Amino acid sequence: MINVIEDNQKSPICPQCEKPLRTVLSNRLSGGFGVRYIYFCPECQKVLGISHRKGFWMG
Repeated sequence: MINVIEDNQKSPICPQCEKPLRTVLSNRLSGGFGVRYIYFCPECQKVLGISHRKGFWMG
């Protein structure tokens, strides 16, 4: 099991530009089924990840 510890004293670092991430920007992606968001660094604007949330009818 992996424990999760909340630590508000530290900021994550962007894996691309290596600057502290105090804010993460996102855009909603259109098309297809469900809702998708793309997350990116406000400094270098490189993608950090894409999420997908299923609609209520998808289970």
